[in-house]
Amino acid sequence: MRRVRSRSRVATPASRENPGKKTGRRGTRASSAQSGNRAVDAPSSILVIDIGGSKVKMLATGHAEPRRIASGERLTPQRMVKTVLSACKDWDFAAVSIGYPGLAGAQGPRSEPGNLGPGWVGFNFAAAFDRPVRIINDAAMQALGSYEGGRMLFLGLGTGVGSALIAQNVILSLELGELPARGGEALGIVLGRNGLKRRGKRAWRRELARTIERFTAAFTVDYVVLGGGNARLVQRLPSGTRIGNNLAAFRGGFRLWHLPDVPTLSADGESSAQSPAGRWRVI
Repeated sequence: MRRVRSRSRVATPASRENPGKKTGRRGTRASSAQSGNRAVDAPSSILVIDIGGSKVKMLATGHAEPRRIASGERLTPQRMVKTVLSACKDWDFAAVSIGYPGLAGAQGPRSEPGNLGPGWVGFNFAAAFDRPVRIINDAAMQALGSYEGGRMLFLGLGTGVGSALIAQNVILSLELGELPARGGEALGIVLGRNGLKRRGKRAWRRELARTIERFTAAFTVDYVVLGGGNARLVQRLPSGTRIGNNLAAFRGGFRLWHLPDVPTLSADGESSAQSPAGRWRVI
């Protein structure tokens, strides 16, 4: 199986996508919401929030080191916003990208996360942050940041199993963790944190290798990218598989504002634009 190394079609100017380079410019909070979703209207400074089951990680344009706050079953969206703003009070940003650990649509979260507090569906993130917001599934955001062209499958190995497919300029969030593994147990349980503890590393690695082989054939992908905290436990990578960069989620969050067909949430509601055929889409 060939490994694609072509340049990503979502590549953007380094000053906007490189978290370690200072831009020296301040964006306006309302610019993206007022001017639509065209890539040329992307804000100059973005705060990316990657929400996980055990911690929330943040990184803003012009900064190199992410910051973290605790996550868990008591984390509500109100508490998340308040804590993030407090932790990042010395950072300037004009817009927010959120990687959400669940189903996300044009209006934000579509389902409550199983390992966080309640109240995510229907919460007005743009009003809470007082900035335009774009929300995407966390695995899709990591996939976007890991993409190098061709047809790619992303698997996030953490509390559960996140998954996303990128092909033909379409980002498709998947729920492969709901599929049964051998023995009938859900794949998200077998390859998630609890399955790793219960089965041990050796059995976990064998099941992961079988899973990658099956999905590679089923989705006819050019390559597979592994992300999430437990990806570091993989010793032998199957052919056509690589470990994603630790900053992939943040790169995806920055890239998200350069895609023309992603809904932007404002304090007044959702603003979306239909992109022409052949342009990027998030499904």
